[in-house]
Amino acid sequence: MPKNSKVTQREHSSEHVTESVADLLAHEEPVDYKRSVLNVTGETWDKQKDGDEELDAENRPAWNSKLQYILAQIGYSVGLGNVWRFPYLCQKNGGGAYLVPYLVLLVIIGLPLFFLELAVGQRIRRGSIGVWNYICPRLGGIGYASCLVCFFVGLYYNVIIGWSIFYFFKSFQYPLPWSECPIVKNGSVAVVETECERSSATTYFWYRETLDISNSISESGGLNWKMTLCLLVAWSLVLLAMIKGIQSSGKVMYFSSLFPYVVLVCFLVRGLLLRGAVDGIMHMFTPKLDKMLDPQVWREAATQVFFALGLGFGGVIAFSSYNKQDNNCHFDATLVSFINFFTSVLATLVVFAVLGFKANIMNEKCVVENAEKILGYLNTNVLSHDLIPPHVNFSHLTAKDYNEMYRVIMTVKEAHFKELGLDPCLLEDELNKSVQGTGLAFIAFTEAMTHFPASPFWSVMFFLMLINLGLGSMIGTMSGITTPIIDTFKVRKEVFTVGCCIFAFLVGLIFVQRSGNYFVTMFDDYSATLPLTVVVILENIAVAWIYGTKKFMQELTEMLGFRPYQFYYYTWKYISPICMAVLMTASIIQLGVSPPGYSAWIKEEAAEKFLFYPTWAMAILISLIILASLPLPLVFILRQFHLVSDGSNALSVTYKKGRMMKDISNLEDNDETRFILSKVPSETPSPMPTHRSYLGPGSNSPMEMSSAPNGRYGSGYLLASTPESEL
Repeated sequence: MPKNSKVTQREHSSEHVTESVADLLAHEEPVDYKRSVLNVTGETWDKQKDGDEELDAENRPAWNSKLQYILAQIGYSVGLGNVWRFPYLCQKNGGGAYLVPYLVLLVIIGLPLFFLELAVGQRIRRGSIGVWNYICPRLGGIGYASCLVCFFVGLYYNVIIGWSIFYFFKSFQYPLPWSECPIVKNGSVAVVETECERSSATTYFWYRETLDISNSISESGGLNWKMTLCLLVAWSLVLLAMIKGIQSSGKVMYFSSLFPYVVLVCFLVRGLLLRGAVDGIMHMFTPKLDKMLDPQVWREAATQVFFALGLGFGGVIAFSSYNKQDNNCHFDATLVSFINFFTSVLATLVVFAVLGFKANIMNEKCVVENAEKILGYLNTNVLSHDLIPPHVNFSHLTAKDYNEMYRVIMTVKEAHFKELGLDPCLLEDELNKSVQGTGLAFIAFTEAMTHFPASPFWSVMFFLMLINLGLGSMIGTMSGITTPIIDTFKVRKEVFTVGCCIFAFLVGLIFVQRSGNYFVTMFDDYSATLPLTVVVILENIAVAWIYGTKKFMQELTEMLGFRPYQFYYYTWKYISPICMAVLMTASIIQLGVSPPGYSAWIKEEAAEKFLFYPTWAMAILISLIILASLPLPLVFILRQFHLVSDGSNALSVTYKKGRMMKDISNLEDNDETRFILSKVPSETPSPMPTHRSYLGPGSNSPMEMSSAPNGRYGSGYLLASTPESEL
């Protein structure tokens, strides 16, 4: 300020200051309104720190294009569950009728909550920890809980990618190694491997050649070196994709997000040309309307919607935080949600076209085997030739002819029919065999592909698709860890990413021992479901009830340039929290009703057997749920009793685009004046003091300059007038 200015003269004078505010400001140096903050705590302005924060905000990485961002969100939300979980649920819960509850719940739970996560990430431009610290510091544990759940899920999810890598490399041979049972020498005699003969070639290859699985979770059996190498390759792929943040992962998404659609379309076209494909699709979409009244169907549909969109993991927030603030995230939410749904339907068509073909193959095999039994009984006079219809030709026996024979024999030989050991060989029975997860991908689907012409090509394509689906989801899951940690603790991106992947690989060795598959089942069933449900409920409550739905809608209007539909107001405020609370209650009841256990493969019996978890495994299971949920009460207690600072006593004023944005955390609208002026309402001074001396820019006035661009943990109020006119 010039030495001869009126303000300077008044400072060295004992005269009473009568200068107007406008006159004072006319001679004041220009103020950087971007850095203006009203500091009521008396803290010293740390220019270096604030400069670093602003630089960090300005230099935050951004997506190269809108397409890259959309592909990243699609790659994250469209995962292995769309291929092997959704078709199973569709078949189990009423076929085409299942699509009705799924679509209803997608609209009233999935879409609003997905939009909410996209919006808060884009608005605050931080990972999950920073976002929930900003919105409600006492619920800041939401971000830490999301990171822990992402870590648990990433541990076992990458093991599945490792299995796919193993099958991918094994597919480069003809015939495929799981197409027939191995021959072993017993002295001078060559015999078929007993375990394989009693099950099937694909089942044997999965359990023995791939996993070399033990009989129970208690039998470790040591590391499976083949799976250990595949896990190392899987983590190396994730590291290479993540090492440079979205600069590297964004480019990977162009391939990993689009390639699965190419494969699915190719499989659909090929599948529709297979004999029996139409039978599978018709079976799939034949609606069983009575299932729609079953509460269990709605619970499973809600759970599938919840996990299909990746809600609560933090990956959605992390990806959207790299967007520009004027991006239309409502359009993104709608687009990604329905692409996810149509991908699930496409995958279901592919799966059941192929399984329809497989069911016809297995049914024909059943007919041939049982026809040989009947011929044997005819030759030994156990059955009379009069029982065989005259038009039946055993040389070209159809399923229809066999079923006719079967019914005649069952009617005539009713008393001794069971002793004959004949199977009905119904196509419907084959189609009703429900398979999901690894059983679908690594047993049922692989068996069907062995009957394809050029089967190695289709096998390579299928497992490359699984690798890409898994990699896209893993990038989003790992971003749910790296983005909030890097944002919050300012660690080096490359160093933290490398350390995180190495640590995860070492911990993940538990999944590549011979009993590792049982730990994958445990983590898949219990490490995420309940904690994530709680996390999403608290996210909803934090925005709708603590931050305020009206306030949030107003900020969305400012950010998007239009007001979102009133539908979102009611879903965020009432419908979604109630539905999620019902889902959480149902999940807890389900955990209590269904005893924790797993399907073990018993080598001697060559069959699966349900076993209960031992005590030590139950302790691990319970610890997973508690550990994933622990940050929620821990952070709340620490900040509620002021054991750690939450920044909620910081009132900041920022200026952006001619508007003043006032940020106050955890305050009701009516408490703002009391908070600024006094702790007790009775002590509140007059809003217009009779005299206040101007202390100059170098003083220790409570009115200080700072540079926190959006406040810390604040909520925004927008005043339409410019800073100058307001002053």
